[in-house]
Order: sequence, then structure tokens, then C-alpha cells
Amino acid sequence: MSIESAIAALKPQFGARLSTGESVRDQYGRNEAWYPVTPPDAVVWPETTEEVATVARTCNEHGCPIIAWGAGTSLEGHIVPVQGGITLSFDRMNRVLEIHDEDMDAVVQPGVTRMQLNEELRATGLFFPIDPGADASIGGMAATRASGTCAVRYGTMRESVMALEVVMADGRIIRTGTRARKASNGYDLTKLFVGSEGTLGIITELTVRLHAQPEAISAAICAFEDIEGAVQAVQQTIQMSVPVARIELVDDVCIRAINAYSDYSMAEAPHLFIEFHGTEAGVAEQAEIVGEICVENGGSGFEWATRTEDRNRLWAARHNFYYAIKAMCPGRTGYNTDACVPISRLAECLMESRKDVPEDSFLATTIGHAGDGNFHLSYMVDPENAEEIALAKKLADRISERTLAMGGTVSGEHGIGIGKKKFMAQEHGQEGWELMGQIKRTFDPAGILNPGKLVPGN
Repeated sequence: MSIESAIAALKPQFGARLSTGESVRDQYGRNEAWYPVTPPDAVVWPETTEEVATVARTCNEHGCPIIAWGAGTSLEGHIVPVQGGITLSFDRMNRVLEIHDEDMDAVVQPGVTRMQLNEELRATGLFFPIDPGADASIGGMAATRASGTCAVRYGTMRESVMALEVVMADGRIIRTGTRARKASNGYDLTKLFVGSEGTLGIITELTVRLHAQPEAISAAICAFEDIEGAVQAVQQTIQMSVPVARIELVDDVCIRAINAYSDYSMAEAPHLFIEFHGTEAGVAEQAEIVGEICVENGGSGFEWATRTEDRNRLWAARHNFYYAIKAMCPGRTGYNTDACVPISRLAECLMESRKDVPEDSFLATTIGHAGDGNFHLSYMVDPENAEEIALAKKLADRISERTLAMGGTVSGEHGIGIGKKKFMAQEHGQEGWELMGQIKRTFDPAGILNPGKLVPGN
């Protein structure tokens, strides 16, 4: 039993769709985080659920690890094949299978990206609201329980996935959930797979909830004297139940980078990026209320964007902030971390975390989905400098410790992977974490599905 024997057994069926070439393996050993390139032993491109099941059965028989790959945009080492094995790329399982306009749902293959799905929905008056920034695959977004800028109004992938088709470690194909809007019968297996990070099964089909395009959309940016004022404005907005669609915090360093990268001329100060969805009258009312709240907390210089092209440009600038920061710091990469706390503790947690960074060290930037208490810090490190990486790890760990002490979670949306695995027992309790390990062993006795991630003894 070995990885080599599994590859040899699969080669006759997949032919050119199984590669052990160094350049291909190198491509699938890369990730968006600081982790070093760690190639798999082979890459396979399945085209059907049955082919995925064949790979799973073969790998299970030979004890060969399988790592499911969507778009490769994860940030905590989820797709790094730490024990080698076969990376299963869903590049060829990328079709929108069904769109049910009247029921407001769609059935997709895991390789479909969020932008691709929304493009196919344009003529229906519907849209898929989960927007993590990167053009991630829907399967990967479900596996990591992604969220993003619209979560404050539309929720996360947990609320958006209605049903799944999943290939188990031994090759069995199961279906979970239905297209019905609710159910009261048995264990919720769908929610168990959402967020399991590829450790319990391989998602091969998803039914996702859609939403109607709002009648009116308006976006705005507002500068603040300091981050505390911006966060206070967010907190008051949420407490007043203003149904904002997005409310994003961007610090002054990010604004400087965005100005240079996306040709903006915003004041180099902390900003809120805000968007309102609803009727014409509703959007106008929401904007007026939030505007007053912002001014009361030191906000000024409102700039409104109501035309679609202006809004798209604004949010493209926000989503491209990481590339803007990298352009401002050539030769450096981001050591990225996220945390999520009760919104009343957001300003405190964020400011203490910023103060941790020594002035003579690397650049650190802050951006956050402030409406749900989630923020991100990016430490721009030299990937060849072991001291800088060690310091970034130390600072990120300090954020996690602080977050847990404040009643929060070590990850609001990046997930655990290998990057934050060491905090799982602290957040969930040792017995709770061990129970997750027992579930993993029940679903995957041979331990072949994305080993080394998320759970103990894996």
C-alpha cells in the first residue's frame, strides 16, 4: 500500500488527466499564504462524481491522501498536501447545472466560481451574495464556510448551502438536504460538511440559496479621524438595526495603497465602505441614518456611488487591497490572519492588536467586515526572512489568544487548516475537539481526506 501504487492504479483510467509532472505539481503546491510550496505527488482532474468516487476508492485501498482543490485561494494552509498524496482539481467540474428562478436556488458543480455563477444569473434578476473577495470556487467556499463583505446582511455559506452531493472516503456517494426551505428530520449532515475543510468528504455538487437583486443599491465611502470612531459608527449602526448590505473598515495604510493601485484620491485616513440594498425610499432612509451616525463619530467627506460602474469600481478597489499592498511592498508577501469578536469588543481587540506590532518591523495593515466583528491583519513579511516570519507568527498567535479571552473565535472566515489548528482545543475545549476527531475517524477511518488539518490525531 502506497501513494505510488494508488497513482499507478489510477493512471490507466485518467491518462493525461493525471499528472506527475514537476511544474504541474508545483502549481498545486502553492497557496495564497506564506506557507512554502509543498507539491502533491500527483494531480487528477475528474469530470464526474463517479470519477471522484473512483479516486476515493482507490486511494482508500492504498492509503493515499486526497486533497480537494477549488481555486486555491485559502489562507490557512488548507490545500497544502502536508503528507503528500493526490490533489483532486475541480477545474473541469465547473458547470452550473440548474437554476430554479421561482424557487430562488441553483445547483452547481464544485469548481464553479462565485463570479461565474453571478454572470449566469444576470438575466434572472437573482444573485449569489457570498463575496469573500477572491473569485473562489463554490465548493471551496462551502468547505471553508466562507463569508465576506455581504455577510452582515445575507449571512455566510452556512446559511446559503441547502443540499450537497458528497463522495465519502470509501467512494460511497451520498446526498444531504433537499431544495425545501426547511426540514425537521434527522441530523443536519449538510451543515456538518459545510466548514469541514475537506476532511470528512469531497463535495461534488451543491444546491445554493439565491436572492433577488434589490430595486436600488447605493454605496458610499466615509473618512474618519481614527479607527475607534469608525468602529463606534459601525456598532451604533448595527445596534439600531439598520439593514446595511456591507460595512467595511479600511485603515489609512490600505487607503494609501488603494489610491496608488486603483487610481483613487481618497484621504489617507481610516474609512468605512458602505452599501445599502432595498427600495429607493428604503435606501435613502438607511443612507441618511448611517450618515448621521458617521458624522457623530468623526466621519466626514462622504462620497456616494449610485451608478453600477462606480459601485463596481469602488468594491473592486476594496477587494484588490491585498494586491495593492503587495505592489506597495515589492518582494514581500502577506502573513494574513483574521479574528472575530463580539462587536462591542471590536475596537479594543483591533487597536491592541495593532499596538503589538513593533514600529521598526514590517508594515501591518487592517481591514475588516466590521458589521459582524470580523477583522483581518496582514503582516507584510519577507518570505526569506525567518525572523520576520517568526515575529508574524507570534503576533498572529497573540491576536488569537486575545480574541478567545474576549469571547470571540480565532477565525471568522479564513478557517483553521494547519495555521490555527493549535487553538482548536482552547476554543472548543479538549473534549469538544476530540469529539471532532472521533467524527473524522467515523467518516474517514483510513485518514486519507486532507490529513494533518483541523482535527486532532490526523
